[in-house]
Order: sequence, then structure tokens, then C-alpha cells
Amino acid sequence: MSRTSPAVAGWELMLRIRQQSKARGIAGNKIQKALGVSAAYWSQVTHFRGVLTEEKLHILLDLLEFEPDEQRELRELRQLAKQRGWWNEYSALFDDEQMRFYGLEDGAQRIRSVDSCVIPGLLQTEDYVRALVSSIVSTGRPIEAKQRVRARLQRQRLLDGDEPLELVVIVGQAALMQQVGGPDVQRRQLRHLMDQVEAHPENLDLRVIPFDADGSIASLNAATFHLLDFESPRLPMMGWLETAIYGELTDEPDDVDALDYVFNQLWRAVLDRDESLKLIDSLSNRSA
Repeated sequence: MSRTSPAVAGWELMLRIRQQSKARGIAGNKIQKALGVSAAYWSQVTHFRGVLTEEKLHILLDLLEFEPDEQRELRELRQLAKQRGWWNEYSALFDDEQMRFYGLEDGAQRIRSVDSCVIPGLLQTEDYVRALVSSIVSTGRPIEAKQRVRARLQRQRLLDGDEPLELVVIVGQAALMQQVGGPDVQRRQLRHLMDQVEAHPENLDLRVIPFDADGSIASLNAATFHLLDFESPRLPMMGWLETAIYGELTDEPDDVDALDYVFNQLWRAVLDRDESLKLIDSLSNRSA
């Protein structure tokens, strides 16, 4: 479990419990009675808004007849799920869905992203982040704006370390040309992209969809979404679909398959790695 996080551990724990309860034919009301908990409590736990106590997990593991080796794995998952992630510091800023996404992102092994209008969050400069945040946070709340900037910059540490995140990004040319924060911020942002690709040759693959891409393909590039893969083979791919005002997580197979299809279709239209960097370089020089 070298690439994981408390959120990923809690997800896997409850996923395996739900699968086992279904396999054993044990309904939720029987589990609630055995644990001595309310339906509301059980609903919160199964929706990842809490972690079972050690005592209740012990009762549940016996009730569901897990094998000893698997019981040990599940206890380890619970211990990890109880830890606090860096994102917990920002619970007053972000809703539960956004917080869970940050937790899953922190434990993902690979993320494939599509960003049509802005530079991907994991690759933004501090000035670029600040300009974006200023558009959604009123000037009367400077502390909140500062915290949002800090939170986004903390996410970027995923690209470094002993077990760095593998990040594959498709960016629309419009995102490269949009002057978020003005021409100087844009120019520094573009050069930062080139620096990041050079600094992370093994785990960062950045591709651009140019304006002259085939229209039938490029028209798919109209949203921001991410596909998260995890080290544990027990966990399915997770999708995160994002708009200007909200984000939504899904592990529904039909939804994830649809996003995966769109990503693969867009991949057919991207410039190769070298051509993508040449375009970014050209645009950065043009804005100088």
C-alpha cells in the first residue's frame, strides 16, 4: 500500500465490507443490529463520512466471516483510514465531495486529466492559482483566498517524492492562451509547464489539442474531468467531473467507461510530446 491515503484506505475498507455482506447475504439491518448502531450511523459510514471503531469492526469481521489474513488487512486499512490527511485542514472551505476527491487524488497511482479552458491544478503556478482564486473569492475574504491557494499548492507535491503520482494530461490550446492574471502570469505559467515536463520525465506526460484538431474529436474537449487509478487491484477506476461551480465523483461503471472513452478519443487528436512542448514554447515567446 505504498500509494494510498486515508481516504483511499477508508474507501477500500467499506467496499470490501459491502462486497462481503452481499456475498454472504447479510442485509444492512442485520449489520446495524449486530453493531448496535442506527441506520443513520451505518449510512454515514458506508458513505465514507466516518470510520468504524475498532470494536465494531471486530464484530463485523466475525459476522461477515472474513478469513484471518483478510481480517488483518482490513484492520490495517482501518488504522490508515483513521489518520488525518493534509486536506482535513481545509474542511471549512470545501464541501464533502471536494474533500473526498482530494483524499482520493492523494492516494491515486495514476491520474489522466482533460482540461479545456484552464491549466490543470497540479501544474499551476502560485500566481496563476491566485488569479483563479480571486475570481471566486470576494476581496473581503483574503484569508479564505490565501488558504485556497495554499491548498492547491499542497496538492502539487504528489508529483515528487519516492512514490510520485503518474500524471497524464490533455490540455486544450485555449487553456494555454487564456490570459489568467494577465500576460506576465500567462508567460510564466507556460514556462512552468515546460519546466515541469523536463523535471518529471518519467511520471508526467503533457499533451496539447491544437485549434486545428479534427472538429469531431476536439468538440469532445469541452469539460474538465479526471480518471483516477489506484494501486490496489480491488479498487475500480474513479471519475471526477468538474464544472465552474461543482465537482462530482463517480465509480459507476457506465459513467467511468464514458469518460474513459472520451479521453481515448481525445488522445487521438493530441500533438505528440515534443510538438506539444514546441507549441507551448511558441506561445510563451509570443506573449513576451
